[in-house]
Amino acid sequence: MSFADATQFWNERFDKKEFIFGKEPNEYLVEKTKQYLKPKDKVLCIADGEGRNGVWLAKQGMQVFGFDASDVALAKAKQFAKDNQVQVEYSFSDTDSYAWQENTYDAVIGIFIQFADPVMRARIFEQAYKATKPGGLFILQGYTPKQLDYKTGGPSLIEHLYTEEMIRDLAKDFEILELVSYEKELSEGPRHTGMSAILGLVAKK
Repeated sequence: MSFADATQFWNERFDKKEFIFGKEPNEYLVEKTKQYLKPKDKVLCIADGEGRNGVWLAKQGMQVFGFDASDVALAKAKQFAKDNQVQVEYSFSDTDSYAWQENTYDAVIGIFIQFADPVMRARIFEQAYKATKPGGLFILQGYTPKQLDYKTGGPSLIEHLYTEEMIRDLAKDFEILELVSYEKELSEGPRHTGMSAILGLVAKK
């Protein structure tokens, strides 16, 4: 999918008054942030959508950067940051056109970034590795193939879903601190609600 096609696709999804993934941060991200990150850390949120995760991280005192391929979502994210009296530096970009900075971030965050096909996904892991500082983290959450049974969110294509084996291979340059698959009731806006089959990764450069 080209950048223009991705923009059109996501703009149609996000062009609603409501926040389609809710305004609360992702639970796994909250848990891992409290465990591993600290105020003033420099953090990059991949495809941050309407800003629920980036804004929450900024509220924890972090220096947050984010990007998304939907300018509609970014307008909502910027207003959400303003409403919460925090600053997040957002760019209108997809994962391939984003100006990734090398050895820059204490953490790179990828929460449900399952628009990526296998080839793009490999590029994202490479970019995330480059962008983290030595000792920095890549925190990822996504759906596993069992999610196709639940149909409570996420992509319908199996090649966009995560298995532990696949993630272990993609994260081979990192030191894996945690890699877990589990099932849990999610309540993240109308698009992610109900029993879900998910995977979590914390990997260190």
